[in-house]
Amino acid sequence: MAGKSGNFKLIEQFKADGLDVMFGNPGTVEQGFLDAAERTPDFQYVLALQETVAAGMADGYARATGRAALLQLHTGVGLGNAIGMLYQSMRGHTPLVAIAGDAGVRYDAMDAQMAADLVAMARPVTKYATRVTDPRSVLRVMRRAVKIAMTPPRGPVFVALPMDVLDELNDEPVLPATLPVTASVPSPETVSHAAGLLADARHPLILAGDGVGLSGAQDELTRVAELLGADVWCVDSSEVNMAASHPLNRGQLGHMFGERSAAVAGRADAVLIVGTYVFPEVFPQLTNPFRQDARIVHIDLDSYEIAKNFPVDLGVVADPLPTLAALAADLEHRLDPAARQEAEHRLALRREERAQALRTTAPGDSTLDRFLQELAGRVGDEIIVFDEALTSSPAVVRHLPPDRPGDYFLTRGGSLGVGIPGAVGAKLAHPDRTVVGFTGDGGAMYTYQALWTAARHNIAAKFVVCNNRKYRLLDDNIEQYWTERGIPRHEFPSSFDLARPEIRFADLAKALGADGVRIEKPAEAADAVERMLAAPGPFLVDLQV
Repeated sequence: MAGKSGNFKLIEQFKADGLDVMFGNPGTVEQGFLDAAERTPDFQYVLALQETVAAGMADGYARATGRAALLQLHTGVGLGNAIGMLYQSMRGHTPLVAIAGDAGVRYDAMDAQMAADLVAMARPVTKYATRVTDPRSVLRVMRRAVKIAMTPPRGPVFVALPMDVLDELNDEPVLPATLPVTASVPSPETVSHAAGLLADARHPLILAGDGVGLSGAQDELTRVAELLGADVWCVDSSEVNMAASHPLNRGQLGHMFGERSAAVAGRADAVLIVGTYVFPEVFPQLTNPFRQDARIVHIDLDSYEIAKNFPVDLGVVADPLPTLAALAADLEHRLDPAARQEAEHRLALRREERAQALRTTAPGDSTLDRFLQELAGRVGDEIIVFDEALTSSPAVVRHLPPDRPGDYFLTRGGSLGVGIPGAVGAKLAHPDRTVVGFTGDGGAMYTYQALWTAARHNIAAKFVVCNNRKYRLLDDNIEQYWTERGIPRHEFPSSFDLARPEIRFADLAKALGADGVRIEKPAEAADAVERMLAAPGPFLVDLQV
């Protein structure tokens, strides 16, 4: 057969777009494409044992590289397995390019085994979903998908690729996808308007999210916060958008109950929202949480999110980095000595509060605290943390503060299971860094098969299961539910309990080709850290919390 089939041309297109690593799980209707992938030099297929795991690894790889990641799914059943993790990627704006095969266009009328409307399945959890039905548009559609995935607001895309379409000869040109430049800055008049709304605030507030990190605007955000003397709360934030150790960084605002956001927002007389939307809680407050007289400026590249839930005084569709830089420059000239002195006073208060907290907080003596102390002492700032520890996350962040962009990735989207595969993807992206994934016992069991993939491909990520033998977050949340409804406290539902039978995570790790150890006492922490860091391959610590 002369020429190349769409299977081979598709791989060439992926490589032209820098997509030379593909995470997936194979199936019969993708066999021609996977055969072409195997026969293509410098193209790596990372085999997962289930599609949820593949999607989690692709998510971690994309976040750690800052580029799109390629995910291969097995028709409708594989796409169905991956839906929960794709939802997490959609909520977190991870640029995944997901593909799946089907038996072929010629069989559409037969309604046969594994037939499904893949596009309809994928559409709720992706930015863009389509099916290629003509062999002359395979590469055209893939370039469009890559462009959409990588254009802010980034997110997963899905393309269904029927077997008979890929089997046809393909004469399309292989060209890199065109990614539009979005580094836009508003007019000087708009910047001046924004600065005027914020400059004379006595109680300024900044709500910042992952749009800041995507833009690389951490320094600019910090400068604006310092000029205003404004508290910065992280909203819908899962990466390093401002150094955690900065005194104006107040941490995560929360994602569960709107009352917490309202308590913070309701005190501010001027609010800058940047790189996020408000508010992302599971149970948001339905009434406007901002003061009636508060002046609100919202900056984001995603116009949909600006004033989505509550009105603002000025909405600016622009890139956070140049916009915050321009805003800082305007404030430098606008702020009078009195305003600067007040801002410096607020900053000094926060600096003293932070110092006092460090002086008065006794080192924790729990097994988790001791383990984190030992780990922090040995790895310094060389570590990359993938954090799905949930109720143990505050301890992780306290001992390993996320200060540098690219060193910390927090779970997002609400679905469990990204901690272990996410760390595998991050380690594959940065093989020279120490990567540790923290998860809970509940989250770990969603995607434990990722340890097998790490062992198979010699991906030496490390994993810590913070094992409290329950879905602890559900305990915390139902207590809030009881309080709100006046229900007397009683035993937690038995469905929240994971203690019977006991899950022996270190033994499971060994069964999957990784090494592991269980620790129950603080005295065992130092040896566990030493063994974990010295291990040449994947290693898991079952840490009893």
